Amino acid sequence: MFAFDSLADFFAMGRHGLYVWTAYGFAAAVVIYNQLSPYLMQRRMVADHRRRQRREQGTQPASSSGVTPS
Repeated sequence: MFAFDSLADFFAMGRHGLYVWTAYGFAAAVVIYNQLSPYLMQRRMVADHRRRQRREQGTQPASSSGVTPS
């Protein structure tokens, strides 16, 4: 019924287990990276935007009427 006699045989995969499980691990890492990368990039962009807004608000003149002092 089962192709392997024991759990150890399943993980060994006929002496190809290291290759198979390494490939599965890399594939899982790529999938996880592809899922997390846009979220992390968005967080970084929002933080940069907020930081830029705070910096620009701090450098604006106190008078916002548009009239420059002479």
